[in-house]
Amino acid sequence: MTMKELQQEIIANMKNWQNAENDSVASTAQILKKTGNPVIRLVMEVIQRDSLMHHRVQEFIADSLEYKTVSLSPDELTEVWDMIEHHNELEKKMVGNTEQMVSHLKGTGINVVIKYLLNYLMEDEKKHKYLLDSLDNIKHGMLP
Repeated sequence: MTMKELQQEIIANMKNWQNAENDSVASTAQILKKTGNPVIRLVMEVIQRDSLMHHRVQEFIADSLEYKTVSLSPDELTEVWDMIEHHNELEKKMVGNTEQMVSHLKGTGINVVIKYLLNYLMEDEKKHKYLLDSLDNIKHGMLP
């Protein structure tokens, strides 16, 4: 497969995936209309917002292959790196706090919905930490 064919395949996959994300947003909207339960509503809102962000990322990927190349210079990273490192430390603390809280709840009578939501928050904070750590990997790959 040529590079051009691979890029076209990725673009097509991103556009198909965007359609699925649109379906997800519509599905969550239908559920939100049907339910008044605060737990179900909260979960659907989280999924809906994530689907909207996924759509945006997929569009960015497709556009970068179809129209404009993605670029990130060492100078652009250096300009904000201290702030990124500070934010990464905040994420690290939040991950630690949520992990500690979740571990303290094991075997307790705390409401199962509360445990469920705390686990969601912990995993989401881990995702943020992963994104920032990966920026550090990009930075190291760019600099000598």
